[in-house]
Amino acid sequence: MTTLVLQGAALTRNVAEKITAQIEGQLNYESLFALIDCPLLSAVDLATLKSSYNFDINQLPADFEPTTAKLLVTDMDSTLINIECVDEIADFINVKPQVAEITEAAMRGEIDFETSLRQRVALLKGLDVSALERVYDERLKLNPGAEMMLQVLQQQNIKTALVSGGFTFFTERLKKRLGLDFTMANVLAEHNGKLTGEVEGDICGAQAKADFLLSHCDKLDISPSQVIAMGDGANDLLMMDEAGLSIAYHAKPKVQQQANVALNYCGLEGVLGFLQLQA
Repeated sequence: MTTLVLQGAALTRNVAEKITAQIEGQLNYESLFALIDCPLLSAVDLATLKSSYNFDINQLPADFEPTTAKLLVTDMDSTLINIECVDEIADFINVKPQVAEITEAAMRGEIDFETSLRQRVALLKGLDVSALERVYDERLKLNPGAEMMLQVLQQQNIKTALVSGGFTFFTERLKKRLGLDFTMANVLAEHNGKLTGEVEGDICGAQAKADFLLSHCDKLDISPSQVIAMGDGANDLLMMDEAGLSIAYHAKPKVQQQANVALNYCGLEGVLGFLQLQA
């Protein structure tokens, strides 16, 4: 047996009951999601089912136990928040198209993340540091469902971590604002109020994200199987591979193919459905 999780604005009880009968399952219909306990579906049957409806349908991994989850590790740019911060910073120095093109290639996995970040940051050289504050104040928004997700996770004593190939300027502000437990990101070098076009210290790339997850398992004395990891780009895949449940959030095709589950219609409140938690 396995569990299907159905979520999204277009989901209704009638449709959930229809799917339940079709796959000979047992339905538990909640306000934010529906759960169907059913025989294990093949990849082909699951793909066919998903393509038939305009809401998210996911099959939980057989070895993932939602009630044991203790830590959520999430990416920042285009996952917890609505923008790619480096692209928006670049807009203030009139190089956004060039930077965005490199960002897209990196997120698709076409160039390695560390190289792409150094290329993008180099294009920011000479920009006044005040532009970062403007990006945070004027352009950065939480993705839909973020506050609901975090509130419920924190009520359940599930730790929350933000790990980003972006910049500490943003992760530290979000940590304070949202009450996150842990963060890690890159440090933009600056001198006399201007960006130098360099990153200070080691780059927080794909391997660093995976190492962050494992080190915090040790710190919290939990197993990686008790971790949910979520992201949208190729540099999140090593981290996601370590987790008990990996979630592709409105993600690039490569990430959708490799993640355990994917959210394409839901906001971040969809994480709660996978954990079978109500708001």
